[in-house]
Amino acid sequence: MALARRLLACGLLLGVSLSVWPATFGGVVTHVGDGDTVWVRPDGGGAPRPVRLEGIDAPEICQAYGPEARDALAARVLRRQVRVAGRAQDAFDRTVGTVSLGGEDLGRWMVRRGHAWSYRFRGHPGPFAAQEKLARREGLGLWSARPPEPPREFRRRHGRCH
Repeated sequence: MALARRLLACGLLLGVSLSVWPATFGGVVTHVGDGDTVWVRPDGGGAPRPVRLEGIDAPEICQAYGPEARDALAARVLRRQVRVAGRAQDAFDRTVGTVSLGGEDLGRWMVRRGHAWSYRFRGHPGPFAAQEKLARREGLGLWSARPPEPPREFRRRHGRCH
């Protein structure tokens, strides 16, 4: 019992629910909220589920380049069949996982085209650091103008968008 309480406490501290983590499922994207969140209606039916693309951090929707990042993702996946490999639930009750379209990881796609950052954690450059480096070098997307403000810093200064 003590171990279960410790695991639950760790999960709460990390903002991840330790309830049953979502399995892999296919479905159709019905809505794109921002550059790293989509809603997927499972093939088996039911309401669309919010899914946070794992491994990336896109600009907040009220931040510079936020609408462009959302629009790029929407143009790529809206009303299309995707595969979700869920890993966890976040503090906003979204499934967090890999979303793929025709076998292509959409997080990797977003970073490579300059629409998002590879998600950094504790000094680690994230899973898509190489793709981010290429997008920066080529001046793609959010890297086409002055250096963009990372979403983490934006949220620290302004809070979340409402």
